[in-house]
Order: sequence, then C-alpha cells, then structure tokens
Amino acid sequence: MTLLGAAEIRTLAEKLDLKPSKSLGQNFVIDANVCRKIVRTAGITSSDIALEIGPGLGSLTLALMEEAASVVAVEIDSRLANQLPITAAAHSEGANNLTVINQDALQLKSLPVAPTVLVANLPYNVSVPVFLHLLEILPTLRSGVVMVQAEVADRLTAKPNTKEYGIPSVKAAWWAEVTGAGSVSRSIFWPAPNVDSKLVAFKRRETPGSEELRKEVFAIIDLAFAQRRKMLRAALSSRYGGSGAAEAHLSAAGIDPTLRGESLDIHSFCKIAQQGLES
Repeated sequence: MTLLGAAEIRTLAEKLDLKPSKSLGQNFVIDANVCRKIVRTAGITSSDIALEIGPGLGSLTLALMEEAASVVAVEIDSRLANQLPITAAAHSEGANNLTVINQDALQLKSLPVAPTVLVANLPYNVSVPVFLHLLEILPTLRSGVVMVQAEVADRLTAKPNTKEYGIPSVKAAWWAEVTGAGSVSRSIFWPAPNVDSKLVAFKRRETPGSEELRKEVFAIIDLAFAQRRKMLRAALSSRYGGSGAAEAHLSAAGIDPTLRGESLDIHSFCKIAQQGLES
C-alpha cells in the first residue's frame, strides 16, 4: 500500500476546494513515516478493529488499514467523509474493510462494530472531551494512541501535585492508565499548527466503581478544580452544605480537609464520593 505524501494531500485538498478549517482543528498529517510510527506505537495487530476520529484526507487511515483487520473512521466534514472511501480504494485492495461515519464524534452513542483500539489525530479544540467521551461509551476500546496539543498531552498524563494535574488527568484515570508516547514535529502537518504536538498512549483498566459512583466522582472533581488553590473543605462546601459540613464529610472519608484537589488521585476522589453515597 502507498500512503499519502505532502503533494497528494495538497492535490486532494485542491480537488475538494478544501481550505483547512481552524474551527474544526484541520491540520492534516503529510508524513507517511510518522503515520506508520503512530500505528506501531499503538501495537495494532491483524485482529484489531481500529477506530479513528477526524481522519481528514486519510493519511493515518491508510496506515491503519495496513495493519488492522478493519477501520472505522468518524469524520464530521461531509466532503472529507465522502472522499475517504475513494482515496482508500485507490491505495488499498482492502478498501471494503473501511467504514466511514459522517458524524460529530461528541454526538456518537454507538458504532456498528466494537472497536478494540483508538488511533487518532484528535482535533485540538475538542481533544479532551472527545477522548473522555469515547472511553465512556466504548468499553471495548482496550488501548490506543492519540495525537494532541502538547499542553493537553501534559495534562492528560500528569500526576498529582504537579501544575499540569487537573480535571483531564483525574477523569481519564477513571478508565485508563495514560502515558506520554513521544513528541511530533510541527512540520509533519499541513498547514503547520502554531502549537507543538505529542502522542498520548492509554491502556484501559477496570474502573473503580459503578456509573453512579463515576457521576458523583466527576461532579466532585469539577468542584475541586474550579478554584484549584482552595482547600477541599472550601472547594466542596457548596456540595455538602458549608465548609464545616464538608470538613466533616472529608474527614469521615479519610481525606485531609486542608488538602487541595491537585493532591488527590482518582481513588481518593472515589472515597469522598462513596462517603456521600453511603451517608
């Protein structure tokens, strides 16, 4: 299979009269070697069903089709969604193994197949919501690699008591172990973005509890980081009827009320939530 290069990407864009949209985060990968590297990093095998979000003109899609049993690509731009099967057929004998869905990934409720691995160049403006949404609705996703803005990658992979640690870090940890998987140059994109990019890898693990607990945990996380310099007894006061009641609740859960949200891992947030559900 031949992958797309810079010249072919620009030719396809011209054919579609496509001017990359900043609002849709359209920065297309033009380096075939990087696409293959991402697929290798994801550890895709011939038994995998790969899910790609925002395939664009198909650079990464073709690399996925080389290795996976089948590929599901979700593309919000109808011009790109209509062109992708044509591009796949021109470059691969396995074009029938590609399913393209013209939809906003944030509106996805289900898929016609059960994907096992996520590999995507996520649109930068919605990368965290899309990532968390997919982990929530697609329990068959066992692992994956996503390319995101460097700052977002640092937040997703951050550990407690670091300045990058926050809502994305803790919520992602509910479903998966998330780690950094390297950096990529701005020069591999067209048009070149004004920000650096990094790869983020994840491996799903058993969640700490039920869906009821998750909703409670996530509500507490949002409050804990809304004003991250506040101690937990103050940050959670609105949820528990005042700072005194919040302090008592936290103490009952075995959490120091004078800590800040940035000090707690996902399991500590679960203790706070569980205390609320049991009391």
